[in-house]
Amino acid sequence: MIILDNVSVEKAARRVLRGVSLELGERRIGVIGRNGSGKSTFARLLNGLEKPSSGSVRLAGGEGPNTLRRAVGFVFQNPDNQIVYPIVSEDLEFGLKNLKLPKDERRTRIDAALERFGISHLADRFTHELSGGEKQLVAMAGVLVMQPEMIVFDEPTTLLDLWNARTVKAAIDALDQHVVLVTHDLDLLADFDRVILIEAGAVAADGDPQTVIARYREQPA
Repeated sequence: MIILDNVSVEKAARRVLRGVSLELGERRIGVIGRNGSGKSTFARLLNGLEKPSSGSVRLAGGEGPNTLRRAVGFVFQNPDNQIVYPIVSEDLEFGLKNLKLPKDERRTRIDAALERFGISHLADRFTHELSGGEKQLVAMAGVLVMQPEMIVFDEPTTLLDLWNARTVKAAIDALDQHVVLVTHDLDLLADFDRVILIEAGAVAADGDPQTVIARYREQPA
């Protein structure tokens, strides 16, 4: 469980988030809101990519940003911001080398992650040759090999066509980890446990998908 206690974030004298207090423990949590509402900043807080200006973000039973980074993986909207090595298997191995894991264990984790997403055939491919959907699955595999307890996704289907978006959705649904999904695609959240609506940097609604999504749809254009 991640606990946010009266969290505010200010950037360039503008308050992006204000007074957010939440406990995130459900298996599937969606986050929605208009562009500029603060939801991407909210997502980045959950694994320490963003630091609060005031308040605290912590893992239940743990302290500090290092604990968050180890426990919470993050998948960016654009996988090109996440993939750093030219060969798929090399990219997946990068984080594992930082953990100083033995080579055999690194290989086992990489093979398992690629197989999990049905992309074992991409192991030796150049990352720049991959389609958008393939890149997003590789980015997800790169997070999965680190064995986080939770994975946060920041609009992972926005840059994808319908077929690839469905592929990524199915991959997310199959994850054992707890998931926080920031998205504009409301259909992705129909079977989620909980949806949080962020408006003007604050939590405007928090509850079951049907109720919160209905509230979001009622917002004036």
